[in-house]
Amino acid sequence: MTKNESLTHAILAKSADLQDVTEGQIVISKVDKVMIHDVTGPLAIDIVEQLGIKKIPELKNVFIILDHYAPPPSVKAAEFHKRLRLFAKKYGCTLLDVNEGICHQVMVEGRVLPGEVIVGADSHTTMYGALGAFATGIGSTEAAYAIIERKLWFKVPEVMYIRLTGSLQEPITGKDVILEILRRIGTEGASYKAMEFYGDGVKSLSMSDRFTISNMALECGAKNAVFPPDELTISYLQEFKISISVPSYLRKLPKPREPTLEINLSKLEPLVAKPSSPGNVTSVAEVEGTEVDQAFIGSCTNGRIEDLRIAAKILKGRKVNPRVRLIVIPASRRVYQQALREGLIDILIEAGAIIAPPSCGPCFGGHLGVVADEEVVISSSNRNFIGRMGSPKAKIYLASPATVAASALEGRITDPRKILR
Repeated sequence: MTKNESLTHAILAKSADLQDVTEGQIVISKVDKVMIHDVTGPLAIDIVEQLGIKKIPELKNVFIILDHYAPPPSVKAAEFHKRLRLFAKKYGCTLLDVNEGICHQVMVEGRVLPGEVIVGADSHTTMYGALGAFATGIGSTEAAYAIIERKLWFKVPEVMYIRLTGSLQEPITGKDVILEILRRIGTEGASYKAMEFYGDGVKSLSMSDRFTISNMALECGAKNAVFPPDELTISYLQEFKISISVPSYLRKLPKPREPTLEINLSKLEPLVAKPSSPGNVTSVAEVEGTEVDQAFIGSCTNGRIEDLRIAAKILKGRKVNPRVRLIVIPASRRVYQQALREGLIDILIEAGAIIAPPSCGPCFGGHLGVVADEEVVISSSNRNFIGRMGSPKAKIYLASPATVAASALEGRITDPRKILR
């Protein structure tokens, strides 16, 4: 590989105003955008205010998003929201309030462009790389510095090239792709590496698939994940009235002699991550029949319109098993409105689903579906750590929205192909 054939390295070099960068090099890069939310934001703004900063440049590119406790379920959460609103008003930040949706989803709804360097005080900020950006999660202290200075240092990561061949066959989705990657390399297989995707299989992935894969690249330990921006990227951004041409330095696709990993999308089967690690992956067939108490379709990982469509397709004209609570949370107001227009919400409600307002909800055990001791959950979210969705004695399985919907229908973990055939 010659220098800067990696998309990650090319973006960091341009941002740091360098001709090229090499793996392991420390660079000071301009930060185009900063994101904080109602869990990580309060500490970040505390630091800014304690430093007595009076004026900060380009505050419109600092996004404060109220999503984890939305609407606030406690006085403490409401106070956090109040403080963040006041900070946003005082400094001129872009505030996306509790009606907008989950931070990562609303960021990719017209607020991320190819080639940008974006940091967020949330680990799953890696999701934005689906649009050809360098995006990574940082701590609240680093976020405060990025807000004030609009730059950060980065260690240039090693690149893990993943070649995709074939094409996805319904109901296999991007969730099954990233679970397959986790099955092969585990939760540390990409530690502080850039995951970059290429090959003929990329074109068969929807933007939603790419978002899901980039989001959960973090669960492999990745520093960031990048898909090469292509015609689909441009078409997607046009939905938000953004007309761009992809910069030439991002059009050169990586072509390593030997990919780190190769995946034939045509051969994938429905997968599930068993308790209590995203890396504890097996086929749905291996755990089929496991009874579930709660099913969740939502989160920044899988709460998009494509996810609600496949769930509605499986549930239309059918009823959720009476033993199961099926909670569905659109990832943003925009997604919710689209689902209403398409009649998906009616289908889901008629099937017995509980529809909650756009927010993180039970994904991190905040509210809108916290689970009890010994309950079994099948979720389309990104983590199944002990205590993640409530009780540390609960058991959480991760799967695609199709598998979650089929399992809610049957009352036990079920291969969605049995419902759709």
